[in-house]
Amino acid sequence: MDIFDYSSLKYYAQSIINNSISEYCNIDYDDYEINKKLTEYENTIFNLTPETNILLDNNINYKSFITLINDSSPINLKWLKSLSMNNQNNDLPLKFPIKLVVIAEGITEETLLPEFAKFCELDFDKYGVQMISAGGKNQVVKLFYTFAEQLKIPIFVLLDSDAKENYEQIKLRMRKFDKIHLINAGEFEDILPISLIKKALNDYFKNLNSVSDNDFYNERMVENLEEIFKIKGFHEFKKSEFAQLIKNHITSNIDISDEISSIVKEIKLTLFSLHR
Repeated sequence: MDIFDYSSLKYYAQSIINNSISEYCNIDYDDYEINKKLTEYENTIFNLTPETNILLDNNINYKSFITLINDSSPINLKWLKSLSMNNQNNDLPLKFPIKLVVIAEGITEETLLPEFAKFCELDFDKYGVQMISAGGKNQVVKLFYTFAEQLKIPIFVLLDSDAKENYEQIKLRMRKFDKIHLINAGEFEDILPISLIKKALNDYFKNLNSVSDNDFYNERMVENLEEIFKIKGFHEFKKSEFAQLIKNHITSNIDISDEISSIVKEIKLTLFSLHR
């Protein structure tokens, strides 16, 4: 049971926040344009309840607060500052406002897909694309169901080829502007160019060991990498470390496979089709 009604809760929250701001900032503005823009933004992104809108319709002194924001502040606060400059749709890589959510299964996609997209002229931060690793195909479904109910913006889902059942579960709840891509064969590591993997590993191992086409004889790339790291690297293969290694060696479009390029194009279409 709620202790306060939402109007009272809003009053106490804005009082606490404004008093805290006054401890660090002597400027006091009677300007709530940022508050209006935040309310408009939240209602553009989320299916909000009337109670949430009561909380958003507040007199928090954002105008004073943004004077405390600097280059080391989190990216969402920098975007908040940009609202005061009538620059909500700026070309700065601030990620906000978020216009598309991309959900994938693992850390490899979360690390590498935004980097590949940059070389396909799609900067996720600049265009408001939020990349999320769900931590498995079943979690992708749960996350999609939750977001599809709560969000008004498109959702792009990327699944490994063994997630056909999950693919069908998601299709049942897809809205007309959502999109799903099932990798043709295997998982994201399987659609990385072998030339890129060899380049990254040979630089990593340097003169100690080298990697050639003969090291990639298993059908699944992860199996190859597990053996390569065990034999040549003398330690366990970890997807997160491998993804960072690959990320640091992407230098041009040559490092992008046809399917990755196709995925990025689909993301572009999903993103821009709703905003034409």
